Amino acid sequence: MSLARGRSAEDAALRFLQSRGLSLLARNYRCRLGELDLVMHDGASLVFIEVRARGNSAFGGAAASIGPAKQRRLVAAARHFLMTHPREAQRPARFDAVLISGPDGEDHPHWIRAAFDCAS
Repeated sequence: MSLARGRSAEDAALRFLQSRGLSLLARNYRCRLGELDLVMHDGASLVFIEVRARGNSAFGGAAASIGPAKQRRLVAAARHFLMTHPREAQRPARFDAVLISGPDGEDHPHWIRAAFDCAS
């Protein structure tokens, strides 16, 4: 996926989630362990959001691309985020995914709450 397409998908996911009441805390949080696309508040909860865009559903589409190895990197990056933001560590947390499909991301975003947990 091109950098521009990835940025466009993140922009669409961010607008979608904000329209549903979530507020942005961090975008593209990077550490040596991985990257978190979006970190948001959903009420009292802290939400780590992986944004995935796919042009078609071949090979399982966007959801299938968040496999066990990717989940481990997301969990490691989230733990790093929590260590560097100790106040946020007091909140309940979850991992969500926003899936955007179609050649131009024209399909409505599909939001999966609690897409996986840290035990994955």
